[in-house]
Amino acid sequence: MTWLTVALVLVVAAAGLLRWRRPAWYWMTFGVTLASLRVLFRYATVMDACGLTVPPSRWRLALARATNRPAPESRPPRILRLRPTRTGLVLRLKLRAGQDAFDVAAASDRLRHSFSMYGVTSRELRSGVVEVRMTGYDVLKRVQMPAGIDTRPMRVPVALREDGWVHYRDYRAIPHALTLGATESGKSVYQRNLVAGLAPMDVALVGIDCKQGVELFPLARRFSALADNPDTAADLLDALVARMGEVYQLIRAEQRITADVPDAEIAADIWDLPDHLRPTPVVVLVDEVAELALFASKEEEKRRDRIITALVRLAQLGRAAGIYLEICGQRFGSELGKGITMLRAQLTGRTAHRVNDETSANMAFGDISPDAVLAAIQIPAEMRGVAVAGDSTGGWHRIRAPHTTLRQAVNTCNRHAHLTPDLPELAPFRPALTGAPVSSVPLAKAAPATV
Repeated sequence: MTWLTVALVLVVAAAGLLRWRRPAWYWMTFGVTLASLRVLFRYATVMDACGLTVPPSRWRLALARATNRPAPESRPPRILRLRPTRTGLVLRLKLRAGQDAFDVAAASDRLRHSFSMYGVTSRELRSGVVEVRMTGYDVLKRVQMPAGIDTRPMRVPVALREDGWVHYRDYRAIPHALTLGATESGKSVYQRNLVAGLAPMDVALVGIDCKQGVELFPLARRFSALADNPDTAADLLDALVARMGEVYQLIRAEQRITADVPDAEIAADIWDLPDHLRPTPVVVLVDEVAELALFASKEEEKRRDRIITALVRLAQLGRAAGIYLEICGQRFGSELGKGITMLRAQLTGRTAHRVNDETSANMAFGDISPDAVLAAIQIPAEMRGVAVAGDSTGGWHRIRAPHTTLRQAVNTCNRHAHLTPDLPELAPFRPALTGAPVSSVPLAKAAPATV
């Protein structure tokens, strides 16, 4: 008995140490078994306490009376499957007559407490079937991207969701996006993960960084075009608008709308074209959009209107031509002038890191989901990188990108520099790779686009 007691104490101590230092290891060794047993044994009681049961049907009551048996109890949703994952449990439920998926979603916080899980979310798979995802620990505290991530074309894994799923930036599903965040909120790390994920793909990267290029120019070997001031940005955006027109002419010429061609082969965007004719897709990353919208003179106002007009055109028409926008900034509201709200309406994807005020969160989610606004303003300052991601459908979730240093992102871009496409219309904006020393640049002039 003494040795058995010592072994039991060692096991309990090891479990406690793992839970404190390595929660993912604890979950895979001890937590998943304990949580599965807890859910199965408590299921009927918890569902009844959370109001997720339905009274017995009339025919069951009639049968009980006819056979002189006790009245049957209320029934919870039927468990179709209980599947453990590396971060929690997935419970698939078959709803009873009269129940709704909203009932399960409304009771998610009560289920979290009752099953002693870290988080509970639910979604409707189909009529009458709901999937409840439970996380056993805080997956956003120490982000570890799972192996075997789906890497389809123009689909980049950039962060981990709080329910353990991978958050993808899918450009073909959501062509344009807006990313907001205060200083030191993790916005730059999110952008680095995005660039590092796009680097191995067949895509042209175009950057606009009006902070003299300190964020994007270290990654210049993988960029087809870069601009570090509003004047160059205006010319670059005009070149992209011209490229968009040329791509549409190519699509028109290759639409194949004659009567002898099946409907499925008619081209309406670049992804319907054959591989040998398909133009290279372009992702435009704007590091600080406010610098493009501010002006202090009449000439700067004309340049500003020219920039915003080009951005709105790319947002409205660029998807079919394979031009996608990633707009980043600290604020993005109507105070930036005319055309800004029209541009924001075209940015379907929304991501908000920690913001300084509620108004900034409203700029991202005010027209989408009030709950997402509340979640964005509750992000603590010490949790850099945590963000709220949503889209125009109203759905949202918390995410966190894995910490990627600027050196790691630069090494990734340098490793895939040979994949950088050379687009003729963007050739004047291709960053020079001469590596001129900073000390040789006069202070009275802007630094050249060098790496």
